[in-house]
Amino acid sequence: MLNNILSLNSSWEVLAKTNKPIILYGTGNGADIVIDELCRLGVKISEVAASEGFVRKRDFRGFTVKSIKDITEIYEDFIIILGFASSIPQVMEDIKSLSEKHRVIMPVVPVFGNTIFNRRYLETHIDELINIRDMLCDEESKRIFDNMILFHFTGELKYLFNSESTRESALTDILRLTDKEDMLDLGAYRGDTIEELINLTGGYSSVLSLEPDKKSFEKLCAYLKDKENTQALPYAVWNCEKELVFSGGGGRQSALSQNGKYTVQAVAVDSITNDKKITYVKMDVEGVEKEAMEGMQILLKSQKPKLSIACYHRTEDLCTLIPLIKSINPTYRIHLRHHPYIPFWDTNLYCV
Repeated sequence: MLNNILSLNSSWEVLAKTNKPIILYGTGNGADIVIDELCRLGVKISEVAASEGFVRKRDFRGFTVKSIKDITEIYEDFIIILGFASSIPQVMEDIKSLSEKHRVIMPVVPVFGNTIFNRRYLETHIDELINIRDMLCDEESKRIFDNMILFHFTGELKYLFNSESTRESALTDILRLTDKEDMLDLGAYRGDTIEELINLTGGYSSVLSLEPDKKSFEKLCAYLKDKENTQALPYAVWNCEKELVFSGGGGRQSALSQNGKYTVQAVAVDSITNDKKITYVKMDVEGVEKEAMEGMQILLKSQKPKLSIACYHRTEDLCTLIPLIKSINPTYRIHLRHHPYIPFWDTNLYCV
């Protein structure tokens, strides 16, 4: 399927060629990036819209924010482009319903970094992507890989919605987690994935968790207070030990950033696990997954823990993370799964 993808129009090309009004749906950081890229291409949007509860008589980038109902009263035909992300079931259902009535596409912009998945990017990397596809160990992973590339290029929601499965099924059927896991939680947030393991299996053997965000770390420590065999460290992960600038803020997308609020200590995982047994690694480190894995090569080679690795923060992730895992330990079997989210966020590599 990927061999023919370049015969399709990219989402950016569709928007550049259309004569229909373009309605930007959403007003978050992603919407800003979409507008900036459209401006670079010389494409103008006609209106900005938001869900009924988020209109609130406000402006965004020079546009008065309207509801979709308002838009339908102004225009007979238009293209909606999504400029926000959500995993809320009702919001996702609303988008599905909207796409049945109107043309809805989602030009994809990265969570971190500046690389846009456009025709130039795909032409440069298509042969590489085809080779990386063959590194996946099952047909379902390859199907999801195809859909992910098609969605990133075309912005068509059908490829997104046709790729969903539950995280529980991945943890149960692929990783086969048990209550005997020695867990390394990288990007532990407030302990939600530790709780996930407990709820799924009934317990654990030990937990070592890292979370650099100050507010989240406090809540993580509070969550772990009464739990045995746990340790929490206020570190970021990198491929060596150094101080890095961090954005902070207490949210899930707190991250390393040149424009951050304070510095944090970063460590290489191998430096803190050389005397520890690790059977399961969850890694969601907001765009530095590559550097984190470079700093845990000894662990991946010597203990080969089960892996759950976020693979959606950067446009380059598919091109870098899968080959990196194989280069460190070629015996890993790599699965790709996507869990319900608009856009292709919450997409993970599950490795055994």
